[in-house]
Amino acid sequence: MVLSVQKEDIDIGALITASRTHADGAQLVFVGCVRDDGMDELEIEAFVPVAEKDLADIAAEAKELFHLNSVDIVHRYGRLALGETIVVIIVGASHRPEAYDGSRYIIERLKERVPIWKQEISDGKKGAWVHGA
Repeated sequence: MVLSVQKEDIDIGALITASRTHADGAQLVFVGCVRDDGMDELEIEAFVPVAEKDLADIAAEAKELFHLNSVDIVHRYGRLALGETIVVIIVGASHRPEAYDGSRYIIERLKERVPIWKQEISDGKKGAWVHGA
C-alpha cells in the first residue's frame, strides 16, 4: 500500500503494477489533474504529516466498508501546470461495484478531511486558498 503526499510527479504505470493483487477482479484507477479553468497554474499546499495520517485512516475505512483488497493514494503538492497529475487513487477489489464505490468514497473523504489547499494562479496573480484540492 502506498499512501503519500509528495512534490514529485507520480509514475502511474508503476503504481498500477505494484498495487495489483491476485484477489483483484477489478482494479480502478482515478487520476485527478489540473484542468484549464482559465488559470495558468495551480499551487497546492499540504500539512504533510497530518495529510498522510488522514490518507491512512481513509484507506482503512474504505477497505473495511467496501471490502477492498488494496488502496493506494498519492497526492502532490507544489506548483503544478495545466495537465499535470494532482492525485492518483488505485483500488483493488474482487468485483467492480466495490471498486467504484470505494474509489468515490476515498476522493470525497480526501476533499473533506485531508489538510490540502489549492490556489489558482492566473497572469501571475494568486487567487484565494481553497480547502480540498
